[in-house]
Amino acid sequence: MIAPTAPTAASRVLRPVGSLVIDIENVSKLYTMGSEIIHALRGVSLKIHRNEYLAIMGPSGSGKSTLMNMLGCLDTPTAGRYEFNGKNVAHMEDDELADIRNREIGFVFQTFNLLPRSTALANVELPLIYAGIGHAKRKAMAEQTLRNVGLGERMSHKPNELSGGQRQRVAIARALVNNPSIILADEPTGNLDSKTGVEIMALFEELYEQGQTIIVVTHEEDIARHARRVVRLRDGLIESDGPID
Repeated sequence: MIAPTAPTAASRVLRPVGSLVIDIENVSKLYTMGSEIIHALRGVSLKIHRNEYLAIMGPSGSGKSTLMNMLGCLDTPTAGRYEFNGKNVAHMEDDELADIRNREIGFVFQTFNLLPRSTALANVELPLIYAGIGHAKRKAMAEQTLRNVGLGERMSHKPNELSGGQRQRVAIARALVNNPSIILADEPTGNLDSKTGVEIMALFEELYEQGQTIIVVTHEEDIARHARRVVRLRDGLIESDGPID
């Protein structure tokens, strides 16, 4: 895939950041594989504020995927402190982590992760069902969110009746419907052609300009250049952290 063209410096507006959402201090993650201990993260510290647009990059084995899982509360650190919206999540139980994932984090995956037999509307409603929101309210919320991502005419379509870009828009709508604190996108254009990738990155740009906090995990430099800040990992450590040139 040819990566989408990044916005020019003139068009890249830097929004003022808000309150602290993620505060990671000296976080390490160890995995045991047989007799070998793998140091996936080695004392990583990172702060992310509201209204930031952040890209996380790194080669295979750098700790990029482990950090993404940590940020998304899909995994917990072996050592160190992780606070999400002021709550220490490092030692939370599984049900507490699941609640944060559903209410506070909107996930967008490379493979879309849509229910194949459900309509676009039903897929977007899913987080609201887990949140205990009644049928009428969640239907209205899901419909509005699908309209917001340009799929007002595709609500009754199932994933196999949608293009790749439309399926990713459904996934983005599902991520947005709960009004989460952050959007966490893992290689969001990886399964899309170049033209559709441009459209999806333009949608992320619109969301950022509307005040969303976006974290994109990618190995593609052109995708990372859409962000306003890039964190690069190598060997479980942050190699660099700063604004886009």
